[in-house]
Amino acid sequence: MKAQEPSPQRPPQAQDRQPGLESRMRPRPDSEGAHYQPAAKLRDQVALITGGDSGIGRAVAIAFAREGADIAIVYLDEHEDARETKDIVENLGRRCITIAGDVGDPAFCAHAVSMTLEEFGKLDVLVNNAAEQHPQESLQEITPEQLERTFRTNIFAYFFMAREALKHLKRHGVIVNTSSVTAYRGSAELVDYSSTKAAIVGFTRSLALNLAKQGIRVNAVAPGPIWTPLIPATFDEEQVAEFGSDVPLRRAGQPEEVAPAYVFLASSDSSYMSGQVLHPNGGEIVNA
Repeated sequence: MKAQEPSPQRPPQAQDRQPGLESRMRPRPDSEGAHYQPAAKLRDQVALITGGDSGIGRAVAIAFAREGADIAIVYLDEHEDARETKDIVENLGRRCITIAGDVGDPAFCAHAVSMTLEEFGKLDVLVNNAAEQHPQESLQEITPEQLERTFRTNIFAYFFMAREALKHLKRHGVIVNTSSVTAYRGSAELVDYSSTKAAIVGFTRSLALNLAKQGIRVNAVAPGPIWTPLIPATFDEEQVAEFGSDVPLRRAGQPEEVAPAYVFLASSDSSYMSGQVLHPNGGEIVNA
């Protein structure tokens, strides 16, 4: 992949609901990895990716397809984005199904895994990636309803999906969880979100220990500021225009720049890694 240069400010923009629509973003995120060089690292494997319709999830689905995997995409209700991702995966010669629903519902998680098994006959890789965030200036403004919703989507769902996937993952199976740089440096306006992302780190490390004897590896990725639909769906226009400019590389990352970390953790290239976290975050130094 060619090195990216600091990008100009994005035009002010905002969306009125989460998790946001990639089709409404200007400019659109770079997800397809045009310079990515595949090496059949996931040949004929099956991956289930939550939040796979757009953003990081879309880029991971595309990169996995380039590496030879068939894909099940789980998303909330962004049908247009999901269809577009499905078309890209299928144009790469791989099969893809889309499954709409709320990952915070354990019954839906069971349904999603069941549909994946029904379509593909197996499951090799689970990518827990779906998330939401709701900025608040003070702790008093975080309602019990917001707190529960954020935790249900961002960490309860990871438990639910992993529990269902583990009924079918065999030795050499893989789980990759999406954490965040906010798990390590915090965020003044995202207290509940940052807390869930820190919980994901603990979940990753503990589940890795729990599954080591079964030969199933569990790792995580902690991205920094990445240009995804969640950004204009979360922040005001001025914050969106400046998003990512405060990291050492002076720009937001693109989803395609994060996806190779997931490929590495999903493939046998990382066969001696479990319970670890990778940090594609624009140069921020964190205490990992």
